Amino acid sequence: MIILDDELVGYIEQNIFPEYAKNETGHGIEHIKYVIDRSLRFAQLVENIDYNMVYTIASYHDIGHHIDAKNHEKVSSKILYNDDNLRNFFDEEQMKVMSEAVFDHRASLDGEPRSIYGKIVSSADRNVAVDTVLVRTYNYRREHNPNFSIEQIMGDSLRHVLHKYINPGYAVGKMYFKDEEYEHFLDEISSLAKDEDAFRRRFLSVNNIHSDATDNA
Repeated sequence: MIILDDELVGYIEQNIFPEYAKNETGHGIEHIKYVIDRSLRFAQLVENIDYNMVYTIASYHDIGHHIDAKNHEKVSSKILYNDDNLRNFFDEEQMKVMSEAVFDHRASLDGEPRSIYGKIVSSADRNVAVDTVLVRTYNYRREHNPNFSIEQIMGDSLRHVLHKYINPGYAVGKMYFKDEEYEHFLDEISSLAKDEDAFRRRFLSVNNIHSDATDNA
């Protein structure tokens, strides 16, 4: 049974969640709540796990994304560790473990997370819906490459999907819990990415881009 400290949850909901309005939508509050839910689900498979730590790690894992997207795991890790309010709930060793777990959560990093807490949030931080991935990769590139044409965004998005999800995609092997939803997602996105025309049609559709916009881009 998952039991969380109400005071901790209240502090995070009131003071940390609003910070996610500063991030682009793919790393906004809806994504954070998604990762929290999945993290707590995976945590139930682990004996003697601290659910408050799991909840906190998931809540902070992308908080620094708007500051430095390419190194957001480092920024987010420091924000968590330097939040003295959390020391009302956790001791120094717990703070260290949580900070490391946030630092270790990205699938693109070399090596495995240093603790089970890092493995939980890393596994939870996986999209299991193809359309969500296509929307996130579109929004990210619009935000960070405003001069890109639609064709350039699609091309770069396809390369990203191939690099991340198609064997030996870096996100394929770093799943530390059995997750049938993620396995189904990998099959679906693999088939889509291997058919460039199908990828193009679905990318345009889910992002509400009219096909004639690519001609004028």
